[in-house]
Amino acid sequence: MKGIKAISFDADQTLWDFQKVMRHSLGYVLKILEDEYPAIATKLSIDRMIDTRNRIAEELKGETSNLEEVRLEAFKATLAEVGHANETLAAHLNQTYLQHRFEDIKLYPDVLPTLTKLKEKYSLGLLSNGNSYPARCGLDDMFSFIVFSQDIGFDKPHPRFYEIAVEKAGCLKKEILHIGDSLENDVFGAKECGITPVWLNRDQVKPDADMEIEYEIISLSELLKIV
Repeated sequence: MKGIKAISFDADQTLWDFQKVMRHSLGYVLKILEDEYPAIATKLSIDRMIDTRNRIAEELKGETSNLEEVRLEAFKATLAEVGHANETLAAHLNQTYLQHRFEDIKLYPDVLPTLTKLKEKYSLGLLSNGNSYPARCGLDDMFSFIVFSQDIGFDKPHPRFYEIAVEKAGCLKKEILHIGDSLENDVFGAKECGITPVWLNRDQVKPDADMEIEYEIISLSELLKIV
């Protein structure tokens, strides 16, 4: 770990529980439908809305990288699927979802203490395929460099994504450490590009026997020992 100058972090499932906040936000959407459009609500569930969103995201791949647009199109498709196509209502549901999606983010307990300590010595970065910009989640002044896939047109684990991150960090690949929860996007993607990865395995998932993982932690606080 000698010579490390910058440390980058994935966002969703690394700094906060995205699945939890997503389902929480969709709960508000469903509540609106239950209160105002019960005929629609009886045909929907949070899981169904998630499935529709994932399908729409796949269909729009290559056409748009803006996740807020994807979510809006997903709400349009969701309403159409249950026989209640309504663009105005879809926009209202999208606005409600996004409000709670960002306002209700709760950082994992180990995030702020670890980032605050690391910032004393290293340049910190945020690298994400999502859309939770630091200003939206209480991390305004924490990061020196930021890369979001919807801004550059490349998703992790694409090599160009990591090359842009290195450029923004202003140092060499061997001088960056990247931390994330996804083996494909964060660990193998960074390693393929020549960046040292650390796998954040909060759920202590057992990887396949043939996977070569040099650094693995179950809490961000363990990162302080590694560096």
